[in-house]
Amino acid sequence: MTAATPSADTVTDTVDAVILGAGVAGLYQLHQLREQGLNVKTFDAAGDVGGTWWWNRYPGARFDSEGYIYQYLFDEKLYKEWAWSQKFPGQPEIERWMHYVTDRLDLRRNIQFNTRITAAHYNEDTGRWIVHTDQGDVVDTQFFISCAGMLSAPLKNIEGTDDFKGELVFSSSYPAEGLDLAGKRVGVVGVGATGIQIIQTIAPEVGHLTVFARTPQYALPMKNPTYTKADQDWYHSRFDELKSTIPHTFTGFEYDFEHAWADCTPEQRQQILEEIYQDGSLKLWLAGFGEMFFVQEISDAVSEFVRNKMIERLNGDEHLIETLVPTDYGFGTHRVPLENGYLEVYHQDNVDLVNVRKNPIAQITETGIRLSDGTDHEFDVLILATGFDAGTGALTRIDIRGRNGRSLADEWGMDIKTTMGLAKHGYPNLLTTAVPLAPSAALCNMTTCLQQQTEWISGAIKDLRAEGKSTIEPTEEGEDAWVAHHEELASATLVPNTTSWYLGSNVPGKPRRMLSYIGGVGTYRQKCEEEAANGYPTFART
Repeated sequence: MTAATPSADTVTDTVDAVILGAGVAGLYQLHQLREQGLNVKTFDAAGDVGGTWWWNRYPGARFDSEGYIYQYLFDEKLYKEWAWSQKFPGQPEIERWMHYVTDRLDLRRNIQFNTRITAAHYNEDTGRWIVHTDQGDVVDTQFFISCAGMLSAPLKNIEGTDDFKGELVFSSSYPAEGLDLAGKRVGVVGVGATGIQIIQTIAPEVGHLTVFARTPQYALPMKNPTYTKADQDWYHSRFDELKSTIPHTFTGFEYDFEHAWADCTPEQRQQILEEIYQDGSLKLWLAGFGEMFFVQEISDAVSEFVRNKMIERLNGDEHLIETLVPTDYGFGTHRVPLENGYLEVYHQDNVDLVNVRKNPIAQITETGIRLSDGTDHEFDVLILATGFDAGTGALTRIDIRGRNGRSLADEWGMDIKTTMGLAKHGYPNLLTTAVPLAPSAALCNMTTCLQQQTEWISGAIKDLRAEGKSTIEPTEEGEDAWVAHHEELASATLVPNTTSWYLGSNVPGKPRRMLSYIGGVGTYRQKCEEEAANGYPTFART
């Protein structure tokens, strides 16, 4: 049965493409489709451009990719006329960069802010989508393109958040004007990448800080030098080099795996680990020894190296070590955060650390946090860095219906399938970035991956139109083949043996599957290029 769609007289606008999101992917997707001459409308719930960099304004928010690779590479002038002030810039500077790109490309005239897409139904009679927003828009569009982001559906799964009488904020919606934390009792829930940035930033400011930690993280120290004009000229001069190499590395960063564990003596391995560790970046994770993702013995050795580095800084404090240093999963099989003085925070007299692994948070009360054993902690301010429904959450919170009224939320609630992370069988002309089974968020520099995915989508639309066709949809057989390929790659690694958001484990009831493609950014790009060059054999195009 065809999903109910509004009658023609309720449609408020008719376009060629609707784009969901005005972040890194959405801005570039808009630019590309507009260059093809398409009539495009972009919607974003935020008040301005930036995507994750508009929402995540919490204290200490910054890149953990080097700024000079977290840029668009399609336009040399656009790249070179922006200069970062640091190796890993902070959120305010990143947001200014997003505004720079938007204004240089004159994108605002196609974007409607403060508008959330609530539903998108495919009309089989017309072969078009009807998109609804919370502002009353009803848009008839040929293509519906999601650029909603991998980590844009925050989890708010602690009971009692509305009961707290003090100030309570989620890290993903931290107020732009900030909070006055001086002298106050502050509780932070979560020690993932976001929690770490918040904790290390606010600790010197607050009266007393209590951190609630469940899952410890292998954190690497960040070295974040301020850039001189000479530094900026240096990386600007590398534009051609970066453009030709970054898209083809394993993770979309400038560095790649260079060393083979078996070719090195134990002394050489230790020396390599030390040298890479001192880089002060994610290089140890993304360009150390690639075998650590596949061989337990090598994973154990690299994990012990990182653990020992962390333990050294915790001064033998058994409570801190037990709570903050991982032992039950291998380095790199979870997201690896960068930090700057984070571990040393816990030596401050005004900082307490509460291990909630065995004594979890039961609820938030009027005055603070109650643990399962009945212990109460009182606060003036609570900051919740409790993670996201990664990959799927941004779209399952929208009523998206394809052929015969099939529901994307229902389908992904049973089994998470896509075709290359770019489309979904049963949903013609729904094209996607940063969803499961493509490289995104995990083991990928996001701008590298999002540029590639939007370019593929733009190319697919261009080819479709050039051939006088109107719809593109993965075949069921093609989708099953991609899922099987994805699973084969993932199961060869140690990652599926863990419990983290990489597999959706942080969302109760979510089907368990490695969300991000783990075969490498360069390999994925090649497979996408082959799909297009061979005439899109995995897709039905009519």
